Amino acid sequence: MNPVVRAICAGQPVPFRGEEASAIAKQPLAGPVRITQTGVAGDAQADRKHHGGPDMALHLYPLDHMAFWRGELGDHPLLAEPGSFGSNIAVHGQDEMQVHIGDRFRLGTALIEVSQPRQPCWKIAHRFGDPKMVRRIVQTARCGWYFRVLEEGTAQAGDVLHLVEQGQGSMTVARCFGAIWGHPRQDRADTLRAIVAVPALADKLRGQVADILAGR
Repeated sequence: MNPVVRAICAGQPVPFRGEEASAIAKQPLAGPVRITQTGVAGDAQADRKHHGGPDMALHLYPLDHMAFWRGELGDHPLLAEPGSFGSNIAVHGQDEMQVHIGDRFRLGTALIEVSQPRQPCWKIAHRFGDPKMVRRIVQTARCGWYFRVLEEGTAQAGDVLHLVEQGQGSMTVARCFGAIWGHPRQDRADTLRAIVAVPALADKLRGQVADILAGR
């Protein structure tokens, strides 16, 4: 079943820690919003070196993970917010084990494609006040993922996120994340070679994986 979008979220950079700014606190937008090749209209990223760009235009963090995080963090008020992990698209019913690199979805009238897992950073731990969060994301592959926008359009809460085509290579987000950032396994090199062969993988990440394989 194709999931229904609970919210489409955006945020602007605000003071976050010392001189650091962040736009991780995404808030739901009302009505139809424009989805462009750079993301949701009205959204921004404070750290353009590590976030944003065509291959990171949209971020989805599964709402299904909130039950897990309540078990870790208790009834943290941020867990009730659909964009609390910096997510632009809030849905139930999808996770990293089901979604593949290169999967294409119709979001409203826009066509979007899964480009890579999200690498967790210190900002998530700082936002929730728990230094163990990044480690737990790495251990469990509850990472979320990014989309690129193939066809611009409009979307809103209540739209269906409709799978139109599965990515070539059948590389799930969870497997991809685990091989790159998780605990090394005996078959890691084989998995990394399979990852770089996926046509839809973000170019920057493909280069990083190639460097790992080359021992750089």
